[in-house]
Amino acid sequence: MIKNILIGLVVIVAGFAAFVATRPSHFHIERSAVIAAPASIVFNQVNNLHKWEAWSPWAKMDPAMKQSYEGPESGVGAVSAWSGNSKVGEGRMTITESKPNEFVRLNLEFMKPMKGSHTGDFVFKQEGNQTSVTWSMEGESNFVGRAMCVFVSMDKMVGGNFEDGLAQIKAVSEAEAAAAVEKPAPAVKKAKK
Repeated sequence: MIKNILIGLVVIVAGFAAFVATRPSHFHIERSAVIAAPASIVFNQVNNLHKWEAWSPWAKMDPAMKQSYEGPESGVGAVSAWSGNSKVGEGRMTITESKPNEFVRLNLEFMKPMKGSHTGDFVFKQEGNQTSVTWSMEGESNFVGRAMCVFVSMDKMVGGNFEDGLAQIKAVSEAEAAAAVEKPAPAVKKAKK
């Protein structure tokens, strides 16, 4: 009887492994938001990695997360590394492309809880007094990642975080835009004759 149970378990595990092997390894996650602020303000929230602490959903998951920065403060070559609790893990991101007020591309390297390397993109489109922002991430899942996605898709695991992050970028950007409108213009002094 025990032998039959063990054979049954081996068959189930082998069948599950075969099923996981047929699952697509490529994933793509995407979320968008419209923000009542100029593209320059919204773009700067993403292009300057030091500003991520104000809106990143992962910063809220672990307020004690350790962060470090390398390279320029913003734009191509800017690097942010983090190490935190099990919710945020450990990794680093590097801005690899940056087109002012239009596009930012990031190389994302995850060390913990699972190793992986993915690409993150932010696309900004000025539409009148508003900016449309699309945040996406794509990459390849290893066998363990594909096995996890049998139960919960990558989109469900990360999509909500993107929505939270975009909501926070919206709040921060709109507050900055409102403050810029409220500031009085500097007085112009007339030259004495």
